[in-house]
Amino acid sequence: MSEEEREQWRAQRIQKRRELREKQIRKTRMILGACALVLILALIAGIAGIRSCVRSGKDSQAPSGTEQQKGTVQTGGAIETVADVKKTAEYHAQMYDYDKAISLLKEDPDYEKDEEMQKKVKEYEETKASCVEWPLEEVTHIFYHTLIKDPAKAFDGDYKEGDYNQVMTTIDEFNKITQSMYDKGYVMVSVYDMAQANEGKIVPGKILLPPGKIPFVLSQDDVCYYHYMDGDGYATKLIVDENGDIKNEYIEDDGSVSVGDYDMVPLIDRFVEEHPDFSYRGAKGIVALTGYNGILGYRTDISYQERPADLDENKVEWLDNHPDFDLEKEREEARKVAEAMKEGGWLFASHTWGHQNVGDVSLEKLQEDTQKFLDNVSPLIGGTNIIIFAFGTDLTISEDYSGEKFEYLKSAGFDYYCNVDSSQYFVQIRDNYFRQGRRNVDGYRMYYNPDMLSDLFNVSEVFDKSRPTPVPEMS
Repeated sequence: MSEEEREQWRAQRIQKRRELREKQIRKTRMILGACALVLILALIAGIAGIRSCVRSGKDSQAPSGTEQQKGTVQTGGAIETVADVKKTAEYHAQMYDYDKAISLLKEDPDYEKDEEMQKKVKEYEETKASCVEWPLEEVTHIFYHTLIKDPAKAFDGDYKEGDYNQVMTTIDEFNKITQSMYDKGYVMVSVYDMAQANEGKIVPGKILLPPGKIPFVLSQDDVCYYHYMDGDGYATKLIVDENGDIKNEYIEDDGSVSVGDYDMVPLIDRFVEEHPDFSYRGAKGIVALTGYNGILGYRTDISYQERPADLDENKVEWLDNHPDFDLEKEREEARKVAEAMKEGGWLFASHTWGHQNVGDVSLEKLQEDTQKFLDNVSPLIGGTNIIIFAFGTDLTISEDYSGEKFEYLKSAGFDYYCNVDSSQYFVQIRDNYFRQGRRNVDGYRMYYNPDMLSDLFNVSEVFDKSRPTPVPEMS
C-alpha cells in the first residue's frame, strides 16, 4: 500500500468510526420507535380484526410495498455512496489536504452532474489559494510524559510525588491545554512534513495553512508504563478495542480493569475525531520509547525471558506475579497496538533503550544501548529514524552535529533528532539531519515559568488545583 493509499484509507477508517457511532445512536432510536409502532399496530390489528388481516394478504398490496422498499434501499445506497465521497473529501479538506479532496470529487463519476460537488471543488480551490507557507524555523514542539489519571494517587506524599509533580501533567490539565491550543488555531504537524529524509539526505518540506492557523509538533516520552508507576494513578497499557480504537487499561483499587481514554494517545485520537482541523493531513504526535521495561505497557524485552542475574527487583516481582508470562505473546500484542497507532497517524521514536544521557555516556555504551533498542524495540514498531534524547540532553549545545556519537547514530539509521529546549523555537535542517528543540509542558514549567507557555495557553486557567505547591525545584 502506497503512502497516499494508506493516508486515504486512514481518513476513511476514522470517518467510518464516526459514522458507526452515529448509526449506533440512530439504531437505538429506531428500535425504541419500532417498539412503540408495534404496540400501536397491535392495537389497530385487534380493532380491525380478521378483515384487516385478509386485506393485508391481497397480492396487489405486497408487490407495491416490496418494490417501494427496494427502491428506497437502492436510492439510499446510491445516495450513501455519493455522500461517502463527499464526506471523505470534506474530511481531507478539514485536514488541509485540498488536493486530495479536490481529486476525490473530480474523479467521481457523478461529478459533472453534481452541482454540490462542483461548488465544493471551487471552495477548496479558493481556500487552498489562500494558504500561506509557514516558516519551518518557527514551528514549536511541545511534549508531555505519561498523564496522571488519578492525582490523589500520584500526589500521595510518598518519595515519588516530587518527581511526578515536576514532570507530569494531569488529564484535566492536558485536556484544557489541548482545547486552548485548538481555540488559538494550533494544528498538529509531523516532523516528516517539516523535512523529508531520502537515503539519509534531508530535504526541507512545506507546510501550507490558511491564515490564522499555527503548526506545532507534539510528542510524549516514556510511553512504556514502567513498573515503578504501578498503583500511582496512571494507565497500565495501551490496547486496541473491539472497534479498532486505541484505548488504555487502568487497574482500579479492587483489581478490576477499566478501559478508557486515560493518556495522550487515545485523548488526541478522540479530539481529532471531533476536530479534524486539529491535524495537518492526518498527523498526530511522536511516541518516544525506551525498552528496558518493554513498550506500550507490554513486557517485550528479552531480559524478562532470560532473567539475568542482575535483573532489577521490579522485573523480578512482576515475573513472580505473572508465572504464565509469554514473551512472544507480549510482543505480538505490542506489535498489534503499534501498527494500529501508525495507521492512525502516530510516529515512534527511540528514547534510547535504557533512558541514557547521550551527552554523558561513552560511545561504547551508546552503541550497546542502541543495539538493544534495535533488537528489542525496532521490530515491534516497524523501525524508526527519529530519536528523542532522554533527560532532554543533546549531542551538542547549538553548534552543528559532528563527532563519533553523531556519526554512529546516523549510521544506525537516525535522521531526526530532538532534545529539550526552553525557547519557543529551535530548528536546524541540515543536509544530513533534522534537529528540533522541545518545550516541556508539565508541573515545573507551569509553576515556575508560566509566561513561557503563554503563547499556548493561560496557566492560571489550566493548573490543576490538586497539585501540591510549591512544585519542587529541579536539583
